[in-house]
Amino acid sequence: MGVDGLLEQKRIALQDRLRAAGKLLVAYSGGVDSAYLAYAAYQSLGSRMLAVIADSASLARAQLSDAVGFASEQGFPLEVIETSELDREQYVRNDGARCFHCKDELFTVIEKLRSERDYDAIAYGVNVDDQGDFRPGQRAAEQHHVIAPLLDAGLQKQDVRDLARAAGLRIWDKPASACLSSRIEYGRRVTRENLSVVERGEDAIRGLGFRQFRVRHHGEMVRLEISKEEMPRALTSDMAAEFSRIFKALGFKFVTLDLEGFRSGSMNSFLSLDRLSGN
Repeated sequence: MGVDGLLEQKRIALQDRLRAAGKLLVAYSGGVDSAYLAYAAYQSLGSRMLAVIADSASLARAQLSDAVGFASEQGFPLEVIETSELDREQYVRNDGARCFHCKDELFTVIEKLRSERDYDAIAYGVNVDDQGDFRPGQRAAEQHHVIAPLLDAGLQKQDVRDLARAAGLRIWDKPASACLSSRIEYGRRVTRENLSVVERGEDAIRGLGFRQFRVRHHGEMVRLEISKEEMPRALTSDMAAEFSRIFKALGFKFVTLDLEGFRSGSMNSFLSLDRLSGN
């Protein structure tokens, strides 16, 4: 599959931006954006780039395994680091600034690695479409002077997927993913137990054959978001019974299916303006 002229211009702009960055660390999570960025950086810089992924409690084991597998397939260098966001009370209390403290911890650890290994810069996979959502992690990136090559090249989410597809990368149509903490309602503490419950629930839903979904933790209640394309399969009495069996076994008293379906960042709709600012 080829790409059109405008997208090719953006691809070249990305390549130029990466080459200008010098010796580069790429913050990598295995999602489409960071995976394509790591791939493109390796194509442009070779051994002068290193992808870095955090083995965090908020990263599902299936996501970590897939991310490591993709790096191995493409041959780009990868280092797994440990972060300690769960040691930060500002993160654990889970207010509107949680993502800031997560990314601040991540970039603090990567910055130490950059300094020790004499890399020139750190890059992450934010794109043009990410500018329209509530993303306090971007503020942390700015404070740590992390560069955003996809954004600088004018790439939107679909552009990244199209370029990944054209390059023959299997991740081109990978479902959107986010950290497990984003599944826990704001104000409910982020604990290893809560993260584990969400992860086990999502593994079970994936095992039923669903592809795009979220398990939202609201204390005694779990709210399941299923993509609209897959919703008809979820709206059966047999599937309702299976959902109930799975999530009551995980400790929830109430199991609900959100009729609006899957949407990224739905937890943000529960935040007041004060909590959105982290005040």
